[in-house]
Amino acid sequence: MPIRIQTEDFDLTSEVAGLRAGDPKIGAIVTFVGTVRDMNEGSGVSEMELEHYPGMTEKALEEILGRARIRWQILDVLVIHRIGPLKPLDQIVLVAVTSAHRGEAFAACEFVMDYLKTQAPFWKKEHTAQGARWVDARTADDQALAKWDAAPEQNGRLK
Repeated sequence: MPIRIQTEDFDLTSEVAGLRAGDPKIGAIVTFVGTVRDMNEGSGVSEMELEHYPGMTEKALEEILGRARIRWQILDVLVIHRIGPLKPLDQIVLVAVTSAHRGEAFAACEFVMDYLKTQAPFWKKEHTAQGARWVDARTADDQALAKWDAAPEQNGRLK
């Protein structure tokens, strides 16, 4: 379950190819790519800076991926999260999940992204015409996370 925190961009095609290389058990690959928007909360965004807490961030991500492995029958997960200054349209994050079946991969990918948005120690600062501002946590992200705590168990596995 590779985790990379990096300043440089990533190539979706090569990352997915590397994740699935030579594994005939893979029947599904689900990916999520988050990008920098040029607008947030009614203001134009010219740049976003992402910061993290080295060591702590990787540990939090490892825990999130471990939870996903317990809940779903997935084969592998890749998370790449960029840090540093980013411009609108730049890629921020990649979450890619492989499994034998699509349902497991879709659910696990959404779970990882919901936990990453709320539980991983990243901080975002947006630069707007009005000046720089830190991005606060969103209620919608907390609500997305809460649904996983309410998910029922099926067949002895958390779903």
